Amino acid sequence: MKSHHRFLIAAIFVGVSAALSVLAAPELPTRMATHWNAAGQPDGTMSKPAALVLIPAMTAGLLIVFALIPRVDPLRANIASFRSVYDWFVVVFTAFMTVIHGGIIAFNLGYEFDFTLLVLAAVAGLFYYVGVLLTHAKRNWFVGIRTPWTLSSDEVWNRTHRLGGRLFKLTALVALVGLLFGEYAIYFLVVPALLTAGITIVYSYYLYEQLERDSERDPTNSP
Repeated sequence: MKSHHRFLIAAIFVGVSAALSVLAAPELPTRMATHWNAAGQPDGTMSKPAALVLIPAMTAGLLIVFALIPRVDPLRANIASFRSVYDWFVVVFTAFMTVIHGGIIAFNLGYEFDFTLLVLAAVAGLFYYVGVLLTHAKRNWFVGIRTPWTLSSDEVWNRTHRLGGRLFKLTALVALVGLLFGEYAIYFLVVPALLTAGITIVYSYYLYEQLERDSERDPTNSP
């Protein structure tokens, strides 16, 4: 499957979101619940026009950005090496946004379910594929764990992303287990996600410094 075919699938998801807004609009209240607390109770609203336009418009804008990234990145050749995985991430992301938008509409139409658990399950799926993406990503300026140290070394980039990919997948699995714990489920996502971010940043710094010390001790680098 060619890249533009995968982006077409992503665009179809954006179209589905827009179609849901148009079809459901007559049956929806003038103010819609758009935010929920950890217990799954709505605690924020938005006007119907804004709520129906926000996610489809945001997703369409991000889709354009995703399409431009492989063209404008100075290291675009590296993105080309994992372009298929990148494109499928775009598809997964637009599907994720469509699920969230559909959930908001369904809730406001009167269907009873725990919206927070829906979001957590969807985020877990997105995080798992982020883990897949990271294990394939090569050094670039837009996609991946971009710290000063990963951007300065291919080896630091590759080893940090292998670790980060495993941690994102683990975070996704822990988040799915957390769905069994009701209002505490969000912590099964937030805590591992924060740990993953912290660990990968620290690891990239540690690895870079270790490689620098090894390089300085290598006699072949002496003048």
